[in-house]
Amino acid sequence: MSDPDAQPGELVVVTGMTGAGRSTAAKELEDLGYYVVDNLPPSLLRDVVRLVDESRGKSQPIAVVVDVRSGSFFQTLQANLAQGATGRRATLVFLEATDDVLVRRQEAVRRPHPLQGSGRLLDGLQRERRVLADLRSDADLVIDTTTLNVHELTDRIAEAFGSTDATALKVTVISFGFKYGIPVDADFVADMRFLPNPFWIPELRPGTGRDVDVADYVMTRDGAAEFLDGYVPVLAGVADGYLREGKRFMRVALGCTGGKHRSVAMTEEIAKRLTARGIEARAVHRDLGRE
Repeated sequence: MSDPDAQPGELVVVTGMTGAGRSTAAKELEDLGYYVVDNLPPSLLRDVVRLVDESRGKSQPIAVVVDVRSGSFFQTLQANLAQGATGRRATLVFLEATDDVLVRRQEAVRRPHPLQGSGRLLDGLQRERRVLADLRSDADLVIDTTTLNVHELTDRIAEAFGSTDATALKVTVISFGFKYGIPVDADFVADMRFLPNPFWIPELRPGTGRDVDVADYVMTRDGAAEFLDGYVPVLAGVADGYLREGKRFMRVALGCTGGKHRSVAMTEEIAKRLTARGIEARAVHRDLGRE
């Protein structure tokens, strides 16, 4: 018998582009103890929550996967989540990838896109992006799976939902190289190319921003300390606002030319300063090792 006074478990809604990894995310959530429902019409969301509450108890976390096969039901999903009609803390996760990667994945499994009709696979993907545009803008967590394999995606899901602390904000500070493209799932992007490049110092070129000598060089350049002293309080203020609005994830991206020296050093320092402020932050280096 369910406990009427139990704290409601989390509700995770997974959606996104066909081929971006919804099934992989759902399987990982199931492994994490979530009750998972795939291809759920959003109009039935409250019914599923009620049935789980009655059969498994309110503390049972739930994950539902919604895709374009749900058609016009999408508008009811946004309404339900916005109104908090389920009585649970809801997190909307949106998975995406570039068109060329999605096309390759769909062709590999030899499956047509549900929206392509008599057209090309790419036509279906472009229609899907238009249909999902509003949901993506409302998402609490956007994961770009373009460069992720199955294991890396499951790690991202476990990182986000494996913790028992449902109220803490998780900040990921990620370094990247502009020549490899800006991370499309970043909430904030800052350009570290205003700092002198250690690449042009022969003894520093082989190292990375995680090495003490390289980091010291970056941190002592004109403008570095001023940037950190100004930017970190801004991020901390935004983090407070995210928590007030019920958002649990924030991704901050810092870029330099190759993602090896300046962005790496500054990413490590920003993650360290946010942690010192009591914010759960970790540093990730997307392009380190690519050169």
